[in-house]
Amino acid sequence: MSATTASTSTQPATAPPDTTPAAPARRPAAVLRRLIRGRADAAAWERPALFGLLAITALLYLWDLAASGWANSFYSAAVQAGSVNSEAFFYGSSDAANSITVDKPPASLWIMALSVRVFGLSSWSILVPEALMGVATVWLIYLTVRRTFTARTALLAGGVLALTPVAALMFRFDNPDALLVLLLTLATYLTLRGIESGRIRWVIWAGAAVGFGFLTKQLQAFLILPVLAGVYFAAARVSWAKRFGHLFAALAAVVVAAGWWVAIVELVPASMRPYIGGSQTNSFLELTFGYNGLGRLTGNETGSVTGGGGATAGGATGGGMWGATGILRLFENEIGGQITWLLPAALVLFVVALVLGGRVARTDARRATLLLFGGWLIVTALAFSFMAGIFHAYYTVALAPALAGVVAIGASAVWGARERLWVRILSAATMLGTAVWAWVLLDRATDWLPWLKVVVLLVALAASVLLLLPPRGRALSGATIAATLVGALLAPTAYTLQTVTTGHTGSIVTAGPTVSGAMGGPGGGRGFGGARTGGQGGFGGAPGGGTGAPGGGTGGVPGGTTGGTGGTTGGTTGGQTGGAQGGTANGFGGGGTAQGAAGGMGGLLGSSTVSSELSALLTADAAKYTWVAAAVGSNSAAGYQLATQEPVMPVGGFNGSDPSPTLAQFKEYVAQGKIHYFIAGGVGQSNGGSNASSRIAAWVEATFTATTVGGVTLYDLTK
Repeated sequence: MSATTASTSTQPATAPPDTTPAAPARRPAAVLRRLIRGRADAAAWERPALFGLLAITALLYLWDLAASGWANSFYSAAVQAGSVNSEAFFYGSSDAANSITVDKPPASLWIMALSVRVFGLSSWSILVPEALMGVATVWLIYLTVRRTFTARTALLAGGVLALTPVAALMFRFDNPDALLVLLLTLATYLTLRGIESGRIRWVIWAGAAVGFGFLTKQLQAFLILPVLAGVYFAAARVSWAKRFGHLFAALAAVVVAAGWWVAIVELVPASMRPYIGGSQTNSFLELTFGYNGLGRLTGNETGSVTGGGGATAGGATGGGMWGATGILRLFENEIGGQITWLLPAALVLFVVALVLGGRVARTDARRATLLLFGGWLIVTALAFSFMAGIFHAYYTVALAPALAGVVAIGASAVWGARERLWVRILSAATMLGTAVWAWVLLDRATDWLPWLKVVVLLVALAASVLLLLPPRGRALSGATIAATLVGALLAPTAYTLQTVTTGHTGSIVTAGPTVSGAMGGPGGGRGFGGARTGGQGGFGGAPGGGTGAPGGGTGGVPGGTTGGTGGTTGGTTGGQTGGAQGGTANGFGGGGTAQGAAGGMGGLLGSSTVSSELSALLTADAAKYTWVAAAVGSNSAAGYQLATQEPVMPVGGFNGSDPSPTLAQFKEYVAQGKIHYFIAGGVGQSNGGSNASSRIAAWVEATFTATTVGGVTLYDLTK
């Protein structure tokens, strides 16, 4: 893999002097010229190469965005609500009538909702900001590495990030992860500026970036804090007392940037704001430290689709439907193809680069840059490997910038030391190991490009031979660089191209082709199962439902099969006991179908499709009602809301397990004529959450007359 180094320069790179002006700030025109022209010592080709990298990244991430439709309709519905209602915008409500929020803070929704306000509601207007965040992240990685390394090293880092499959997936999707990754990369860049200059303003801004990251995805943003603080304290060019002072100021910035919104939400009376989705007590602090916090580590997440944790066996802990935890977790099933193509090589290169760096000054910016990226990579990877709660393969996008930085910097160090025999041997072995791992990952996608793994291995063998040769002339160096880059990057690039040419919808998506043994892929596997298309089965069904749900994997989520009848078995193979009381295709005896999706588990928990007949019925006299309809579960409600652009109440929130509204509150809304229809189907109570949605569904079924429109069972609550 050290051939990846091939894209780096053989000339030593020195840390550039701090360019921050001591007195007045630069004028905007000067800043713009600097951005366009680059560094004063830059080669003539450097800036065009950077612009070319950014242009290719933009093309890659913007290509046919509409293919993903509403992508994750859970968030798209909230974006739609925020684009037409200021209160929904501020709180991140699922619907414009502000019944309940999404189960995350709203920072990422703000950006997408502003885009929709400017360009109108469409898949493109929702997803374009995400793609541009990807381009910005590639640019930030380049800027961070370029401060202390050559342009070739920085371009390699940017290229590796752009071609990481999970990055291509999430920078074309509407989950919060795109903004989180951008903010963490920005915080790393700002911390490095602070290390170089010793000026407090840089670490304060870094703290603010992490704080805003909390408003994007809560405590996950804080995983990087120990790394930023530790490297700054170790390497900043000021006294230890000032370093302590700077870090406390940065901590204050984190609290202020994250806390202002939290304080408002907690201080506003519950009756004057939407319910906090994902919590059982209508508290954002409970959401932060429970369902989205410590529960992700322990698996104790009340109201989630199922519990995590499990028994320990063979050094790994069974993670229930989220897969086994353990040091090898990121390499298993479809997770490996998201991010790990270069992960083994990155770990080797990280250690070798530290060894080759030898004894350097405490304030050495090059080592500090390597430690920032390496620490970020290791801490986050360990957290993902051992968290027993909800875990999805796409979470690994948080590793992508750190992985790219470590690979590029480590490759630069190894290439520069290739005159040493042990370095050449290690480089060749790493290159060969990278190709073998690529063979394993490609072999999991049994029917997809079967010839590719052979090509990768042959090229890697040639690169390994070239890496063993002593440095001798530009022609040999060029051939070594080319073979190494192709051998290391061909497989993840193919995965990335497959990802950007495939639409992805639903709450759970993966990059690349479907792989054998994946959750939801051929052959089942642990966790989610079932087909990519089909009906939304309930998690245990309506009142009287048991613990299980249909699906193809152990403890699986329903995958488009019947939910069972009369409280018998929960469905097809892999279903546990349970089933709906008199249920049909959906847990509550009817409802729409779920959108399908391509790639891994995509499409699972997707939104309902809505016929034109049903859409017309829901929008008729919509102005008379606060909600044109109510449906159990946010994904079910989201499909109807996006089809009609009218508020649809998601009873019970994402999993249907939040006590919002209670049965008494729902009866009051009905009595006041605020809800027109109740749409049967959707998810139900799960993992110890509230059973309010099941009670509401039972009351509606017992009180009102069912009718079917466009294949969907619904009840007119005004009759």
